Amino acid sequence: MLIPHDTKFALDMVVDLVNTSPEHDRADGLADVAALNEFVGTHRISDVGRLGTRDLRAVQGVRTRFSEIFAATETRVAAELLNELVASAGTTPQLTDHDGYDWHVHYFAPGASVGDHLAADGGMALAFIVVAGEQERLRRCEAPGCGRAFVDLSRNRSRRYCDSRTCGNRLHVAAYRARRKEAAG
Repeated sequence: MLIPHDTKFALDMVVDLVNTSPEHDRADGLADVAALNEFVGTHRISDVGRLGTRDLRAVQGVRTRFSEIFAATETRVAAELLNELVASAGTTPQLTDHDGYDWHVHYFAPGASVGDHLAADGGMALAFIVVAGEQERLRRCEAPGCGRAFVDLSRNRSRRYCDSRTCGNRLHVAAYRARRKEAAG
């Protein structure tokens, strides 16, 4: 699946945002404005002014909406959720070429709040996945107790874990130990 750089960045941002949710005994990764500032800096989100509590609440709301889209099992439900999210952000598509990247589309209006920015760009990135008939690529880790979100961009859609080096390896080691224990005893 060929994904342009701006859509890939937006998908990565969506996944990271969803994974800040306080689920599976994890603390809220967006508990305060400082955490929001760090998230914005890490993802190099452009055209964002000074952030406050109102921005934090808005981004937490967007995070909840993205989580609902990942949980949607029917394309029609995902499409309705995406339509509502993108419409609420007041999208204003614009071509841009900044920071050394070729021309690409930003979907947020100039001067948009960080919540609208994330909703518009992230919502459109998820919309492209749905339009391509690839909604099943929006997944949650199958490792017990994990459940982190990820987008399966493998060629054959076979990815099962958020990170094969941690969750995947942990399960493979556990299965190996169980087989050894059974064989020994």
